[in-house]
Amino acid sequence: MAKARPVRGATVNRESSRFSLPERLADGDWLDALEDVDGALPPLRTSVTVETPRAIITRNQSPDIGFDRSINPYRGCEHGCIYCFARPTHAYLDLSPGLDFESKLFAKPSAGELLRAELMKPGYSCRPIAFGTNTDPYQPIEAEWKITRGCIEVLAETDHPLTITTKSDRVVRDIDLLAPMAAKGLAAVALSVTSLDAKVARTVEPRAPHPERRLTAVRRLADAGIPTVVSIAPVIPAITDHEIEHIVERAAESGARTITYLPVRLPHEVAPLFRAWLDTHFPDRAGKVMAIINSLRDGRDNDPNFFTRMRGSGPWADLLRTRFQIAMKKHGLNREWLRVRSDLFHPPRGPQGELF
Repeated sequence: MAKARPVRGATVNRESSRFSLPERLADGDWLDALEDVDGALPPLRTSVTVETPRAIITRNQSPDIGFDRSINPYRGCEHGCIYCFARPTHAYLDLSPGLDFESKLFAKPSAGELLRAELMKPGYSCRPIAFGTNTDPYQPIEAEWKITRGCIEVLAETDHPLTITTKSDRVVRDIDLLAPMAAKGLAAVALSVTSLDAKVARTVEPRAPHPERRLTAVRRLADAGIPTVVSIAPVIPAITDHEIEHIVERAAESGARTITYLPVRLPHEVAPLFRAWLDTHFPDRAGKVMAIINSLRDGRDNDPNFFTRMRGSGPWADLLRTRFQIAMKKHGLNREWLRVRSDLFHPPRGPQGELF
């Protein structure tokens, strides 16, 4: 059984990349060989590498998500959520989706300039841009790098719609930009709350803010007139599923306009990481958790099919859906995603335009 590192999610870092040459040890693995101090592994340091992409807007054609373009200011995420479906993207970089994903981060400081250039292109067609679709735009390094804020500044200037999904109350820092946009129907924010139990949250999402801080952020956003969603993403059977009704209640009390949920997904390298995490933190119920997940996912660790991958299938999926719908109705919430408008967009002014 692997030992847990202090304030880290994954317990292992040995998964080889599907995209690499022969397997190699990641730079941080030498720390694992150090002598334990009082039975605990030493802290794993976080590094940030500057990335210089050619473009910043990523497009997709998935039929089961409500946006066709997104911006990810960072690769990797220090929040360390063990279930994060973005972990396999680190394999593209010949890094581990395990501890590397949450400790070897990449920042894109040119994102704002790239966004401005893309919005100025002739024929650009405006549709909402989603933040937080891969890694969290308000993870801890955003406090220093401010890349997310730089992008929002460009979108606010051009009346371009956006949506944000985050696990962090750091989003309230940008209320000064988001509130005027929301007043025009251009912005909506989703806060992810997976558990109200501080101990469980610290284990599942070790570097994400406390659940109460996220709910306080929901209230502050709502009070500022910003349409706000609470997302129970994901629901982990036999670990957090018993909290659904309570989270829905707290979301309504905090001013959320709607609420959504998503059964846990375990694509590619996430499944073995999740199994190792269960063996370390929840050995008493690891088998039960995976049995229910397999039931939700048509007998597999993961169902990659469109639509069912977001909802799950079978009796457990039906039960979750029924409980969720009853709780929403009780507290006057619905599951309709908040809409933002696209008809106010105007391209940014270029350097020459500013001369006149």
